[in-house]
Amino acid sequence: MGEILIEKIENLKLNVLEMGELAVNMLKDAVLALKAQDINLAKEVIKKKEDIAKMDEQIEERALRMIALYHPVARDMRVIAAVLKMITYLARVGRYAKDIAKTAILMADEPHASKLVEIPYMSDKVVEMITDALNSFKKEDLSYLTNFSERDDEIDSLYYSIFRECLTYMMEDPKNITKCTHYIIVARYLERCGDHACKIAEKVHYMITGERIEIK
Repeated sequence: MGEILIEKIENLKLNVLEMGELAVNMLKDAVLALKAQDINLAKEVIKKKEDIAKMDEQIEERALRMIALYHPVARDMRVIAAVLKMITYLARVGRYAKDIAKTAILMADEPHASKLVEIPYMSDKVVEMITDALNSFKKEDLSYLTNFSERDDEIDSLYYSIFRECLTYMMEDPKNITKCTHYIIVARYLERCGDHACKIAEKVHYMITGERIEIK
């Protein structure tokens, strides 16, 4: 039974990594659709929300079945516990990607202000954090989580920078109010995705070490 459980846990981890890849690609494509004003790409991201929701349900069901059938303990139980939390955070990243894609459709006919402020750069940083958290999970290597707190602080700073810059544009010309409001909301979505990357990192750290940490 031990070998069967090990095999099932490895397969479960592969499922999570597949879901993580989908979430990351959705987020990247959503911001690209916003930047390029690509309605078709935005619609593709929105459609994938159903895929990531199904993966969330399927992985959760498999994990719970493994607990019921194999009664995992120690490290095995930590892996499954981490998985159950991680899929929730990844599903939320997918949801924010969908919301950004919807914003891209709303803004498709409006010229961007200041090359979309710092949203593309902020998106790149968030994607890097999520990717590193997933790599740490895949390879069970804590080095990928180095300086995660400082990286999260950078994401927060970028959000406030975008907020302030957008306020300036709004005060300069009332015609920018709607556009810049959308930018602020998208930046807020990205900031939340950064928070989810931190939560994933916390669960991975617990999975590997058995110690709980809080990234703040």
